Amino acid sequence: MNRNSVEHVNLTVSDPDRSAAVLERIFGWSVRWQGTSPMGGRVVHVGNDSSYIAFYSPPGELSEARTGDSMSRPGFNHLGVVVDDLERVESKVREEGLQPYGHEDYDPGRRFYFFDGNAIEFEVVQY
Repeated sequence: MNRNSVEHVNLTVSDPDRSAAVLERIFGWSVRWQGTSPMGGRVVHVGNDSSYIAFYSPPGELSEARTGDSMSRPGFNHLGVVVDDLERVESKVREEGLQPYGHEDYDPGRRFYFFDGNAIEFEVVQY
């Protein structure tokens, strides 16, 4: 049976190295590739053997970051990451100086959310 899955998500950020390092510490991921984008700018791929996040920073200045409720604005909503130990990951999020919120137990799991330093919202879920 062919299983379809997400291979990667590409996000524009101000500092791809910083963004990758935070997720390495929180989720235990590693940098799979890094270098110059064919469009200019810098790219860092961070993840595991089957999937990754591509953090891209274009050459020059970024436009003002979109902030606010991700559910009420067009474009990227949030990125969901499944983990084995929700409490351990939440502790790591706090160690990064980030604020977990939106804790909820629901069928079939438990979850919380946090924003990274680029106004990107992450959902962390344990089933």
